[in-house]
This record gives sequence, C-alpha cells and structure tokens, in this order.
Amino acid sequence: SGIPAMVDFAAMREAVRNAGGDPLKVNPACPTDLTVDHSLQIDFSKCAIQNAPNPGGGEPQKPTSKLSPLKAQPRKLPCRGQTGCKGPCSARDSSRNSGQFSAQIENTPLLCPFHLQPVPEPETVLKNQELEFGRNRERLQFFKWCSKVFKNISIIPPETGMVHQVNLEYLSRVVFEVKDFLYPDSLVGTDSHTTMVNGLGILGWGIGGIEAEAVMLGMPLTLTLPEVVGCELMGTASPLATSIDIVLSITKQLKQADVAGKFVEFFGSGVSQLSVADRTTIANMCPEYGAILSFFPVDNVTLKHLKHTGFDEAKLEVMEAYLKAVKLFRNSESSSREPEYSQVVQINLSSIVPYVSGPKRSQDRVAVNNMKSDFQECLNEKSGVKGFQIAAEKQNDVVPIEYEGNEYKLSHGCVVIAAVISCTNNCNPSVMLAAGLLAKKAVEAGLVVKPYIRTSLSPGSGMVTHYLSSSGVLPYLSKLGFEVVGYGCSTCVGNTAPLPEAIRNAIKQGEIIACGVLSGTKNFEGRLCDCVRANYLASPPLVVAYAIAGTVRIDFETEPLGTGFNGKSIYLRDIWPTREELHTVEEECVISSMFKELKEKMEKGNKRWNLLEAPESTLFPWDLKSTYIRCPSFFNKLAKEPVSPQVIENAHVLLYLGDSVTTDHISPAGSIARSSAAAKYLTNKGLTPREFNSYGARRGNDAVMTRGTFANIKLLNRFIGKPAPKTIHFPSGQTLDVFEAAELYQKEGFPVIILAGKKYGLGSSRDWAAKGPSVLGVKAVLAESFERVHKSQLIGIGIAPLQFLPGENPSTLGLTGREQFSVLFPPELSPGMTLDIKTSTGKVFSVIALFENDMEITLYKYGGSLNFVARRFL
Repeated sequence: SGIPAMVDFAAMREAVRNAGGDPLKVNPACPTDLTVDHSLQIDFSKCAIQNAPNPGGGEPQKPTSKLSPLKAQPRKLPCRGQTGCKGPCSARDSSRNSGQFSAQIENTPLLCPFHLQPVPEPETVLKNQELEFGRNRERLQFFKWCSKVFKNISIIPPETGMVHQVNLEYLSRVVFEVKDFLYPDSLVGTDSHTTMVNGLGILGWGIGGIEAEAVMLGMPLTLTLPEVVGCELMGTASPLATSIDIVLSITKQLKQADVAGKFVEFFGSGVSQLSVADRTTIANMCPEYGAILSFFPVDNVTLKHLKHTGFDEAKLEVMEAYLKAVKLFRNSESSSREPEYSQVVQINLSSIVPYVSGPKRSQDRVAVNNMKSDFQECLNEKSGVKGFQIAAEKQNDVVPIEYEGNEYKLSHGCVVIAAVISCTNNCNPSVMLAAGLLAKKAVEAGLVVKPYIRTSLSPGSGMVTHYLSSSGVLPYLSKLGFEVVGYGCSTCVGNTAPLPEAIRNAIKQGEIIACGVLSGTKNFEGRLCDCVRANYLASPPLVVAYAIAGTVRIDFETEPLGTGFNGKSIYLRDIWPTREELHTVEEECVISSMFKELKEKMEKGNKRWNLLEAPESTLFPWDLKSTYIRCPSFFNKLAKEPVSPQVIENAHVLLYLGDSVTTDHISPAGSIARSSAAAKYLTNKGLTPREFNSYGARRGNDAVMTRGTFANIKLLNRFIGKPAPKTIHFPSGQTLDVFEAAELYQKEGFPVIILAGKKYGLGSSRDWAAKGPSVLGVKAVLAESFERVHKSQLIGIGIAPLQFLPGENPSTLGLTGREQFSVLFPPELSPGMTLDIKTSTGKVFSVIALFENDMEITLYKYGGSLNFVARRFL
C-alpha cells in the first residue's frame, strides 16, 4: 500500500525539477521501511496432496498473465526414507508425499518435523508467486528503482510477509542506539493496524499515506494532546478462550467505553499473564475500538520474548538499564503506584469465552455458543449493520448444486470462504498451532471440508510456515484444503480468487446469505466477495471448525461438526486442542534459531527480486502506455506562496451518504467490476477483464483510482435509494457513475461537496479515499462526525472537513441535498472556528471547521501537505 507514496515522491522530483529546484533533494528524511505485502492474489488454492479426502478450494485457474522467467525447479525431497521416519516426508508414504512439495522458496526455511532438515515448499505457493511476479512486474520494477535512487529507504520484497509481522520479527528496535545516544523506538505507518507493534512497548500509530509522506520528508506529526485511558486487566482467561477471543472481548468493551481519539495503556495483574503475541494481538485491534493507539510498556515478559527472537544479549542489558533509568519499564513486582490516567476501564479476563465477530462489523461480538441463534436474528432483522431482512418463509430455502460430480445443498449461513490468516490479530503462534492441531485431530477422526469452500492458509511471514511445518501439522491443514497460498495480504483485502461459477450462480439465484469466515481484521459486507454478504472474524481454529461444519448455523455444544470414520458423530470438543498440548508444541517448535535464520533470509532477499532489473535515473522514466504506474496530477500547479482560502460557491452535492461510511466505500481495494468507469478505462487501454487485477494493485495509477472512487457496489447514496456506485447529475437529471457525474460538474465549472452522517471515513487509513475525491473536484465534506485519521487526510489533500453543530444534521435542517451550497471562508482561519453555509433555497446554517491546530490550517492554505512539502525544495 506504500506505492502511492513512492509514486508521489517520483512525481515530486519531477515537479521540483520543472520548477527550477534540485530533484536530488527529494528523499525521505528519516529511516523508512516499505514492505511489499498487498500484491499477492490467490489464483491457486487447490490442495496438492493426492488421495486427500477433500481437496478444497475449487479448481486452479489458468494463468492470466505472463509468468516470471524465473521458474522454480522441482527437486527431490532431501529427507527421504530414512530409518524410523514415519512422517509426511517419508518416501514410503506415497499417499501423503505425492505432489505435496515441489521446490524451495528462499525466505521460508521449512523443516521436516521428524529430522529438522529443510524440505521443499508446497507447489501452490510457487504457482501463486509466479503469477504475483508476472502480473506485478511493473510495480515491483518501480519499487526496485525507488530502492536504488532514494536515500534512507529500504524495500522488503514481496513473498517475505505482511508488514506488521515483519515489523515485529525483524524491523523493530524497541530502543534506538545512534552514536552512543539512546532513545525510544517510535513509528508511524500507513496502515491503521500499525499499532500492533505497541505490544512490544514501541509507540506506534497508523496515519494516512498523505500524512506519512510529509513525515518521511521531515515534517513533524502534530496532534492535540490526547487523554490517556488506563485499561486494567484482571483475572485469568478460560482455557477455551484464545487470544482472538480475548481481543474481540476487549475490543467491544473499549468501544463501549468510548476511547475514540484517546491513548490506551494497559496495566494490572492480568498484563503479566499475556505473552507478547497476546499483547500485539490486542494492540492490533486499536482502530476497531477507535483509540489513536494502545500501549503495553516493556517488562520482563517483553525482554524474554526479545531474547527468544534473537536479540543480542548485550543490547538487551543496555535496553533494560536505559528503560528503567527513564521510567519506561513496567515492573509488575514493585509496589510503586500505577500511573494516573484520565479514565480507568476494568476488564476481567476470567469472564471471556470463545467469540466470533460479525456479520458486518468487527465490533459486533457474538459468543460462539450463541452463534446459531444470533444468525437467525440477523435473518429476521431489517437490513442494516446486522440484519438481512429475509422473509420467514424463505429462511429455510435450500438450493441444490452440482460440483465436481457431486450434489450439495446451499442454504442461508452456508460457509463458502474460509481463510486462515496469521497477520495482525492472529500473528500469535498459539492460535495458529491450535488451528493445526485441530486440523490434525479432524483428519485423524475422518472429517472433511466440502470441496466448493474456498479455503486458504496465508501466513503473515515464513516464520509461521516454519513452525507449522516443524510441529508436523502443516500436512493436516493441507488435507482439509488449508494449503499455504503465499505470503501477503490476500483474503482480507478482497484478493480471493472468484468462487466457482456454480456456487456464485446458486447464491445469486437463491438469494442465499452465504458466509465467509476468516481470521483477519476486516469483515465489511461484500469485502471478501460481492456475493458473500455475511462475514465473520474468528480465531484460526474456529475458521477450520466452521469450514468442516460448512455452516455458521450450528450449535457446537449440541450438534456434531460432521461424521467421521465408521459413521461416528464428531463434536468440536472431541478435536479441540488443550492448552497443555499447545504449550508443549509451542515450546518445542517456536525456537529462536528460526528467527535468526529468517532475518538472514530477509536481508538476502529472494532470487526473483534480486534479479529484477530497474533503471537508476534520478527521475523515473514514466511509460505513457502503463496502466499501473502514472505520474499523478497533484503537483501540476506548484507555487511558492500559499493562497487564502477560496469561497466554495454554488457547489452541488455529489453524494448524500448516511452513517459509518468506510474508506472501503470511498476507495475500494478489491476487484474492478466489469461495468465500472475503471473497467471502461482499462478496456480502452486494450486490457481484458482477466487482466484488470484489483484497485489495490493499481494504486499507482491515478486514472484508475479516480474512476474507482466511490465505486464500491455497497455504496448507499440516498439520491439513488439502493446500494450502487451511482449518483444524480442535477443540472441534467441523469443518473450516472460517480466519476462521470463529477467529470461533468468539472466541465461545467461547478465545485462539489459530500453530505454524510456520523463516523465518516471509518476503516483502513487509505490515502486514495482522500486523493480520489480531491481529483473528482470535491472541495468539502459536510458530516455529523469524522474518523480521526481520514479527517487528517482530507486536510492533507486540501479538502475542508466541516461538521454539523451538535444535534444538527441534514434532516433537522431540512436539507435534501439537491440544493447548491456556498461555504464562506474568512480571510484568516483559526482552529475549531464556526463557518456559515448558505444554500440556493436561502437557508443559512453554521458548521464547525475541523482544523485542530495552526499546522492543519497552514496545510489547507497550501492545498495540502504534498504541495506544502514540495515547495520546501524550491
């Protein structure tokens, strides 16, 4: 997701050169790491083990683009047939061994679980990696150019892992040491889940890509001093509760405590019981409960973890002495008073039971033992944040389908996507090993997963595959269809391969509420797939369990998961791993030598990346035919002096939106619909629908991203009255794509604004959610409230965030959105000032300009932070 930032840097060099400045001055001013993790798509997910009871995941698709010339060469198993080896590496066990492995990927040191010798990687990973390097060659060559010409930047190549897990295992310092000067590690990241690293005692928070670019170029990050909420953890968690259960419970309770815009620091006796993996799991969900960041101070548990992961012992001694000297070390055994907090929230860990979260929002927690009844309520409720409004007589509808020669039945609640992901909230080895042990027991009991379910296993880094392999559970996950598909963000960002055509047709024709279950962080409706409306976040072992069950309409206490050998009914309790089993396996398999070896692999890169060629010119040689990388228009009007805020006069309303509009609604990252404005553009460039890739993949092309702005199929514009990426162009009365309407307004010389409800801009900190509206001509967003990061991004691109006065909204003011609006700016702005808006019907009302400080006002006057920073190089 860092590609827009680097494209902007390349464009800024060009603009500075054109304005008479020195382009070589445009470089990051502070150490910058860029991890390539959003390029992976799951094209191949079929289990490669022959004779498995269920292959899972559908048929592999034909390659859709030219493959990388670096093809992986199959090689023989290095651990074949040794005396006493009875594991999946044994040459004598052909039913397990045949076709499972084919070649080694450089960054993933798999071990034979019986001889601890390297074994090759599953073929599926290699196939997906081939396509990843093939279809993304342009973008990867651009990144390679960046790594050569920009100072202070390092690129972590694709197929290494997700940014947050790489950050934890490799990039984090905890304490910086520069020329014998020590200071605490701090971090800003372009992903909202940057806060995950706060479990290591590092102060880090996610900001928008636009803010990040300014920070990279030496601008300070400004914010109003926040309140600090203390979250006291007490008690002991249940043996059945996993770290994801703990995090979903804490997420809901902190959401209810209204910690939006605040810092959260965890303290209390319960903190010492949490591993660093547990802490990072909790810190990761910070955006979901709305805090700016959440923080676990360094303590003895942290030091033990760092030692375990290969930190130098001498450095650890210096780190401990330093942190204690400056009172940043948490000592649970001392009798010293806890810090004073603005507010204290108490959470008893012993009250936490297994949960899932959904079907549309991560904060809507559901106890697993209530899942069946809760889904029934969702069917009954009106369409909204939980409801699907299915008529009572249709709630038990069944649609028969034929798939791979067998007949199956789809009904409301059927699971069609099941993804085990070990990034962000599931980077914890205990929950990944729990999924593996559960899979092992399930296979041994004779349970299977229906083949039409799109199953996948996407580790956050090679480290995860390493310990799943060394523990011996990886083949059992593969047998159930959860085969490693690669290392990168996949299902979470909508990069799942399309469901089989028969399944898609059955869901649409029968209007079935189909379900996805994933161990990720985001579950908006339609995010995984346009025909999968109910999505649940769950711990990795529960993802496997629901895949086996094939439905979320199940009571695990009283109903079996399925039928095993000899017709025996198998219940979840029969295959759930005990805490003792997990602890034993984790102690044996998650060893520090793995971390050291992985660090060496990361530093060496991988063969495809190392051999990738890229230019070394000061300015990037833009290819005018490229559909991936284009020089954006943000710096076309670069001037040395700021201008006074201009009156927004006679603006039409481009969109009239409701509450909880997410950045995914504003700038989707998933697939490009064939009827969309972006699809028309790509078709005109000679591309076929198979070559469209995703919006996430094309973030370096402003023409695609602008056409993709407000192109989410679930966008509910009140002018239209139903979900669709459409709006009304009022001068003509036509209903058009949002891009087409905005383009027409710009030709006619009309500015546009957006009307919205509460919490505008929720979700991932996506810079194109601000850049896109700016290019469409949006001058202001008028909402009841804003998500903090998105509000900052709007200012950073030159869009005014305006908020209705308390108790007021378009309805109370009698606004229809069909009026024209004029916003009157005074010559001088001040933080939090009130402005008047006049409509074409004569109505006048006041709004609050959400500029928090003088720096934000300065950035707005310059037309945003990008132009402000660029002018410093002239």
